[in-house]
Amino acid sequence: MDNNKPVRLALIGLGMATRPHLEALRDPSCPADLAGVYNRTRAKAEVVAGQEGCRVFDSLEQIAGDPGIDGVLVTTPPDQRLEIVEMMARAGKHILMEKPIERTLSAAENIVALCERHQVHLGIVLQHRFRAGAMRLKALVQAGELGDIALVRVEVPWWRDQAYYDQPGRGTFARDGGGVLISQAIHVLDLTLSLTGPAEMVQAFTATTALHRLEAEDFATAGVRFASGAVGSIVATTVTYPGGTESIVLDGPLATATLRGGTLEVVWRDGRTEQVDEPATTGGGADPMAFPCDWHKALIADFATAIREQRAPLVTGREALKVHALIDAMTRSATVGAAIEVAPVATR
Repeated sequence: MDNNKPVRLALIGLGMATRPHLEALRDPSCPADLAGVYNRTRAKAEVVAGQEGCRVFDSLEQIAGDPGIDGVLVTTPPDQRLEIVEMMARAGKHILMEKPIERTLSAAENIVALCERHQVHLGIVLQHRFRAGAMRLKALVQAGELGDIALVRVEVPWWRDQAYYDQPGRGTFARDGGGVLISQAIHVLDLTLSLTGPAEMVQAFTATTALHRLEAEDFATAGVRFASGAVGSIVATTVTYPGGTESIVLDGPLATATLRGGTLEVVWRDGRTEQVDEPATTGGGADPMAFPCDWHKALIADFATAIREQRAPLVTGREALKVHALIDAMTRSATVGAAIEVAPVATR
């Protein structure tokens, strides 16, 4: 395609997750344009289209058949993904989709395979990888600055009120695929795996506390062994009022690195320190969307550039399968009360 023209995206779904995407697409520097919107409730689509200055699509078929559309941005709930992906992949439309890929590991694998079969890019919105502190930590790990990581500590002390779970389908297996693990902690767990490499084995416990009424879990914890030989712990919950800041701590023989919200602190054994700061609000409190759109802007820009350059985006569907495999293993381990091996994700 012409690299001087913006990549034209159609937005499918207008739920809570669309706000940062719309803000990012408004930025004149973004290499993607919002070509139009589609929503099952047309009245809502017309309001958004009027605000954004774009068209309303009447159907998914209309998007799939439009030669001017390069790709789609899918923000529907997980239980509505397969039909959309099948239609768009067959039409040759590249797909950028909100996490999770689907409700179960096998369903996620099916969607990834479908996109690969039709040779369309599948990018997943796991925007925490694009934070400044996260990118700096990734560079330090890749350069061996911490040494071989020995211990990994992950904590997601977030908060959701009961009104959040009172919304139809929220926190159910039928619509969301689970609770805190697949809906909230997935961001931090994906970022962790991008730093540590794949998990190999987990022993987990999950529960629904007395502070919430929902079908799935609002608390999960696990011990983890990574393929690298490192070991670690995970604690994730939506019960810690008013909501704390998520953290990843990597302990190596040369340094300890702590990524807490938007701040990275590295303390080397030789006495040196380094700190990278950025806005720390990440949606861990009562308002799940209380965070800046910068990371979404970077993620969308990467996806659009990948289409232009005919390369894979940074967070592909296959890459995102790794966190799905970890969550699947944690869920199964908690169910059987025993250690479970994490399913390996094949590379292509």
